[in-house]
Amino acid sequence: MAVFYDTHAHLGRREFAEDLPQVIARAEAAGIGRIITIGTDQASSERAVELAERYPQVYAAVGWHPSQAAEAPEDFRPALRELAGHRKVVALGETGLDYYRLPRRPEGAPAGAEARDKARQADLFRQHLEVAAETGLGCIIHQRSSLEDTLALVRPFAGRVRGVFHCFAEDAAAGRRIADLGCLVSFTGIVTYKNAPLVRETLAATPLGQFMLETDCPFLAPMPYRGKRCEPAYVREIAAAVAQVKGCSLDELSAATCAAAEKFFARPAAGG
Repeated sequence: MAVFYDTHAHLGRREFAEDLPQVIARAEAAGIGRIITIGTDQASSERAVELAERYPQVYAAVGWHPSQAAEAPEDFRPALRELAGHRKVVALGETGLDYYRLPRRPEGAPAGAEARDKARQADLFRQHLEVAAETGLGCIIHQRSSLEDTLALVRPFAGRVRGVFHCFAEDAAAGRRIADLGCLVSFTGIVTYKNAPLVRETLAATPLGQFMLETDCPFLAPMPYRGKRCEPAYVREIAAAVAQVKGCSLDELSAATCAAAEKFFARPAAGG
C-alpha cells in the first residue's frame, strides 16, 4: 500500500476530543505514515506539541493564526522560539494573512480600523518569518483573499525561509509565482469537489515535487465524506483524485509528495 502524509491537521480541536486514538489508528490502517498537527495560538500550539509527544507518527507545527491576531501578544517571537525548540516541532504556523474574515467592526467604528487589523496580521506574520529564518524551520502559510500582500511579505525571505501555501485554491499563475519564491503549495479534499475545476486545473499545472497533500481536518472532507468530519485517513481519497488528475500511479504520487514533505519538515541539524 502506498504511504502518504497528512501535512496539515488540527488534531487538538474539540471535534477529536472523544475518539482521537481511533482517528490515529484509522490513519495508520489507511497508510498515513505521518501527520503534522497544527497550532493556531499559544494554547493549541502547546497542545500540538503534547500530541506529538504522545503519538510517534504525529509531529507539530506551532504558530498563531491571522484570524486570531488581535488576541496575540505584541511580540510572539520569544514564545515561538521556545516552542520551536522541541524536537518534534517541524514547522512554524499556521500563519499568514486572512482578509476574508477580518474582525467585524460595529457601525460607526473609527476610520482606519480595517487597515489596523491588516497591519496587525502582517506584523504577526512577519514575526513568524523572522523566527523561521533564525531557526531554519519551514513556515505554513494561510492565505485567503490576500495573495498580493502575502507574496509581498514572503518575498524578502525568499531563499531563507521554506514556505508552503496550505489549502491552495488559487490559479496556476499564482502557483508559479509561489514556486518562483522557492515555496510549495498543498492540496486538500477540495480537489474532489465537482464545483472546484479551478483547483484541479492548478493541480494539473503543478509539477510533482512542488506540492504536498493535506486534509486540514476536521474541515474540508473529500468526497464521498463531504459535509462530515474530516480526518487524516481521508488523505487516501485525496491522493486517488490527485493521481487521476496528474495521470500518475499512487506509488509515484507517494514518492513525490512524501519526499517533498520530508524535505520541507526536516529539522535543521543541531548547530546548523
